[in-house]
Amino acid sequence: MPDLLSQSPTLQRTAVEVHTADGLRAKLAEQRPLRIKYGVDVTAPFLHIGHAVNLWAMRELQDAGHKIILLIGDFTTSIGDPTGRSATRPVIAPAQIERDAQGFIQQAGQVLRTDPDVFEVQRNSRWWASMPVARFMALLKEVTHARLIQRDMFQRRIAAGSEIYLHELLYPVLQGYDSCELDSDLTIVGSDQLFNELMGRLLAERLGLQPQVVITTAITAGIDGRAKQSKSLGNYIAIADSPRDKFGKAMRLPDHLVVEYLRVYTLMPLAEVEAISQAMDSGELNPMLAKRTLGRALVERYHGADQAAAEDDWFTSVFSGHAVPQDVPAVLVQAADATLLEVLRACLPGESASALRRLVAAGSVRLGGRKLLDPEQRHAVGSGEVIRVGKRRWFRIELAE
Repeated sequence: MPDLLSQSPTLQRTAVEVHTADGLRAKLAEQRPLRIKYGVDVTAPFLHIGHAVNLWAMRELQDAGHKIILLIGDFTTSIGDPTGRSATRPVIAPAQIERDAQGFIQQAGQVLRTDPDVFEVQRNSRWWASMPVARFMALLKEVTHARLIQRDMFQRRIAAGSEIYLHELLYPVLQGYDSCELDSDLTIVGSDQLFNELMGRLLAERLGLQPQVVITTAITAGIDGRAKQSKSLGNYIAIADSPRDKFGKAMRLPDHLVVEYLRVYTLMPLAEVEAISQAMDSGELNPMLAKRTLGRALVERYHGADQAAAEDDWFTSVFSGHAVPQDVPAVLVQAADATLLEVLRACLPGESASALRRLVAAGSVRLGGRKLLDPEQRHAVGSGEVIRVGKRRWFRIELAE
């Protein structure tokens, strides 16, 4: 069987470390499909392109004949991995966990193949919910306190004088043992999960099993240029985003992240990425044009070349030509003298009143080209008028009869 990296163009671009290369070569020498663990805690039914880096790598390995085991951490979600957190994660109800699990499976399926030969779904409650206490205590005998508190976030809490609860301290043992139950050959994770997955290697060795190989991949900053992509921070490009939203979010990226996003989130040849980097550094290439290249490449990967070209054309006509898009959605407004807040509620029913007021206060709302700043002011609106919210959202008003 060929070298694993040759089977995955994504890993060639994004892999950071392999633990261990010798172990990987030995597994590949067995000339059999690998069992590759993809474990997720279901804190929300949400996957962004940062998650998708590893999903694309796994898709390529599926195409080479390997099998992905999607492990839904329904048991461990109720505990909460403290990764990157300074406080305990709130408890999530079992019904919510199951709803979110279905969302994860659906979104992962937008990248992964889901035919049974190369895809399997497991839940870790299958072994954790019924494990006898005596067996769990025997497992804990294989791990020392000194090893557990080496984890970086525990060290930060200790330095800050913050509490570490026992269930959080044991979380790496739970995640690590999952790999033993699944007989995992390989897992591909962000570098923030390395400690937990190395715990899986330790437990496998102590239990007389073949330890999994761990490949870590690059983690990038979100589209705000600061923290990693997060739903709570709103600095992400979601797998479920429309082609237009993916393209538009790419255009909001800070200039210094464009090359990194091209390298990590697209399959543009690296020689072309390097040429763009040099042209931007020398001032020969306007960063806006580089972002359009990123937007096209990103949309093409998820939605195809035709859709990518259409979004680029749309962006050119709307933002360069200052045109109103042809496909503006219609919204029903009940009265011709509705307040601005009532009009916005019709346009964005999922937003709270306070969020809509903030949009108005920020000068983000225009009606017929006029900036509107008072959410309670009444406006004589007619059918066919266009209201613009922010830079990328338009709505065509239709009055109720």
